[in-house]
Amino acid sequence: MLRALLLYFSQARWARRLVTQWGFARRAASRFVAGETLGEALDAIAVLNRRGMHATLDHLGEHVDHAEAARAATQDYLEILERICSSGVRSNASLKLTQLGLALDYELCLGNLRQIVRKASTCGIFVRIDMEDSPTVDRTLAICHELQSEGLANVGVVIQAYLYRSQADVASLAINGTRIRLCKGAYMEPAAVAFPKKSEVDNSYDRLASMLIDAALRHGSEPSSPDGRVPALAAIATHDPKRIDFARQYAERVGLPRPALEFQMLYGIRSDLQQLLADEGYPVRVYVPYGSEWYPYYVRRLAERPANLWWFLKNLVRG
Repeated sequence: MLRALLLYFSQARWARRLVTQWGFARRAASRFVAGETLGEALDAIAVLNRRGMHATLDHLGEHVDHAEAARAATQDYLEILERICSSGVRSNASLKLTQLGLALDYELCLGNLRQIVRKASTCGIFVRIDMEDSPTVDRTLAICHELQSEGLANVGVVIQAYLYRSQADVASLAINGTRIRLCKGAYMEPAAVAFPKKSEVDNSYDRLASMLIDAALRHGSEPSSPDGRVPALAAIATHDPKRIDFARQYAERVGLPRPALEFQMLYGIRSDLQQLLADEGYPVRVYVPYGSEWYPYYVRRLAERPANLWWFLKNLVRG
């Protein structure tokens, strides 16, 4: 119930207008958001790199309501790619298609993403398409497939374990070696399309993780690149120790080398676990978001872990 309420707040415009006026909320969000400028985000990535980790850089934003905003977001990502290239940080990029105009016009979004992925290919940078709510899945996968059919292999997607369809999607994507980030899912979905129980989501996650590991073996156990720009085919994105342990044990059992199994986690969450995995020889990639559009991202993080919400409320009362 609490999670559903927070996910509603994450999309409610009135709640965004209210909360973003609170100075404390902006400061609290900085726990999970690496600043409002690209320079601040690159500085945060440099720190992660020194600790032996890669990053994926995300300029926060979603659901733009006019074409000019989608084109502006495209230009922002072209600048991000330039700065990754020039700075030498070990990072690639992640983005949401509704930020590039998916809800406005399919062809507009496809053209914007094509510009970004072509630019990224000149620097050998991989671009990850974040998955959003279930009504966007088919169009997201279609756009990824379209770009791959044009010879752009440096693009991949996220699959969400709580959706019933994800097993079939992973099986289809794995055939041609699409690089997949596996997460549990962070949107409010009806029981008609998503597993309602945590235990069911966990079981689905482990099934999909084993499918990704098997696919990585079939495609030659390609490791994450040393420069941090290209992830391994199998990217396990979770902070759940049980899911991580399952993936590690399954990979060891079937013979997938550690450099070919990438773990991905969010900026500001379980830094201790990130460091532990990196020290064990696994590639670890931290999802580093930045920008002024922090509100929906931050509220989804509160929904994922109630302890984050109580910390927020306690400090709000203190002022």
